[in-house]
Amino acid sequence: MWLIVGLGNTGDKYKNNRHNVGFMAVDSIADHFGFNSWRKKFKGEVAEGTIAGQKGLLLKPQTMMNNSGQSVAETAKFYKIEPARIVVFHDELDLAPGKMRVKHGGGHAGHNGLRSIHQHLGTDAYERVRLGIGHPGDKARVSGYVLSDFAKAEQGWLAPWIDALAVHMPCLVEGADEDYMTRVAAECPVTTKEKKD
Repeated sequence: MWLIVGLGNTGDKYKNNRHNVGFMAVDSIADHFGFNSWRKKFKGEVAEGTIAGQKGLLLKPQTMMNNSGQSVAETAKFYKIEPARIVVFHDELDLAPGKMRVKHGGGHAGHNGLRSIHQHLGTDAYERVRLGIGHPGDKARVSGYVLSDFAKAEQGWLAPWIDALAVHMPCLVEGADEDYMTRVAAECPVTTKEKKD
C-alpha cells in the first residue's frame, strides 16, 4: 500500500493558499481515480482507492501544517507502511510556479510540514513531490506569501497542472519518476519565467 500525503492547513480561509497546493493535489488524485469518500482518522482525513492496480491511501493531515508529522506517523504505523512507500506533496519556494520535482530523502529546507514529518517518522527516507510556488524575493515576505491565495493570473496554469499531477500518478507508483515529471511538465502551460539570481 502507498501512503500519499498532501500538506496544507485546514479551514476555508486557507483553502486556496499557495501553502495548500499539497491538499489540492491529493483532492485531484481522489477525484481522478474514484477514491472513496474522505473520512476523519489519524488526526487527518483519509480516502482509499487504487492507482494502476496498487492500493493507495490518501491523507490530508488536519493538525495544521507545522504538526503534519503526527498524522503521517500515526497513519503509517497503523497500516505498517514503510517510509519508502510514503509520498508527500508539498509547496516548494525554491521552484518556479508550476515546476515540479520528485525527490527521495534529503533535508526539509525549512519547510515546517516536512520538518514535522522528519521528527515523527524518525527518518527522511520518504519520497516528496516538490510543487513550485515561486519565491516572493524577500525572506521577510515568505510567511505572508505562502499564506496568500494563488493570483487570478495564475489560474490559467494552476488547474491543468493540478489535474496533470493526478492523471500521471500511475508513473509515480510504478517507480517511473522521470516519466512522471516529464509528462506533468508537458501538460502544464506555465507562462511565468524562473527568476535569475
